[in-house]
Amino acid sequence: MSKLDRYIGRAVLFAILAVLMVILGLDVISAIVDELGDLGGDYQFSDLLKYVLWTLPSRIYDQLGFSALVGCMVGLGTLASTSELTVMRAAGVSIGRITWAVMKPVLALIVCGLLLAELVIPVTNQQAESLKAVAQGDLKAVGLEKGLWFQDRGEFVHFNAALPGGTLFGITRYRFDKDHQLQRVVFSERGHFDDGRWELQNSRETRLTPERATSDASTTSYWESDISPDLFELVVPMPSDLSPRSLWSYSNFLDRKGEESGHYWLAFWKKVLQPLTIAGLVMMAISFIFGPLREVTTGLRVFTGVIVGVVFQTVQDMLGPSSVVFGFPPFIAVILPILASFLLGWVLLKRAR
Repeated sequence: MSKLDRYIGRAVLFAILAVLMVILGLDVISAIVDELGDLGGDYQFSDLLKYVLWTLPSRIYDQLGFSALVGCMVGLGTLASTSELTVMRAAGVSIGRITWAVMKPVLALIVCGLLLAELVIPVTNQQAESLKAVAQGDLKAVGLEKGLWFQDRGEFVHFNAALPGGTLFGITRYRFDKDHQLQRVVFSERGHFDDGRWELQNSRETRLTPERATSDASTTSYWESDISPDLFELVVPMPSDLSPRSLWSYSNFLDRKGEESGHYWLAFWKKVLQPLTIAGLVMMAISFIFGPLREVTTGLRVFTGVIVGVVFQTVQDMLGPSSVVFGFPPFIAVILPILASFLLGWVLLKRAR
């Protein structure tokens, strides 16, 4: 049976990887076309390619479920078209056994997805956005519509970009008096965390009084702050860029402060339940091959897989924001399509027996 499991698993795995490569190629081409509109100044085509390259892990992760669905339908469908599944069934191999053989490579895919979500994507996405900001020259201006805000030791702090490892770009610090009048603004082009404090480069400090404003410049200065590089792993612009562990920590932090956390909980449950999402889609693919799509062409199987994947994603995308708007738990919004896919797959497999 181990040889049979490897044979089925290899056929399914190669089909999934082939589908993933095709989808990823189309996604990369689309991303390059979308980014062409941002070209200009110091942001050249080579920078665009670096940006897209850094976002590849995130794109792979986003396409895992869809690729598993279509790939399983293609891989098992090929075995069905050559009557190999029929021979297996005639030899006494149960549908459950074939399903388990299909699930083995899918489990490896699920583990890869978890590793990408937890260890790789938070770093690569932050690197991509930071390098893009550097290339576009957004760091020489305050750029208040971008970047992140903090409140630290009586100051409001904004920076435009952060690189992993403790490097900030475009740091602007505002200090107000007790009457909420602006007292001081300090802008630094770059900062690096070293020995418990920030070393700032090319800073300009502007002090405001009722009579006049004075300005001083310095090549190197130091900033004592409670902001550490570890905080950047938790606070980034997009919830989808955070790891599941960071999403859990930051969502609970927002709940304790009484702030809106729905978008972060939604992203958390999507990532935590992604293994079940992939398994549910594969379950549907297997049930289709043993059921209504047993004797159809490969093109029709691919078309059906695409339609099912689009419908699944659309339902999940509609329920997710609805949970934030109407206030029901994001967990329910994520789990309902998954349960529906398992139920549909189970019903079709039961009929096939």
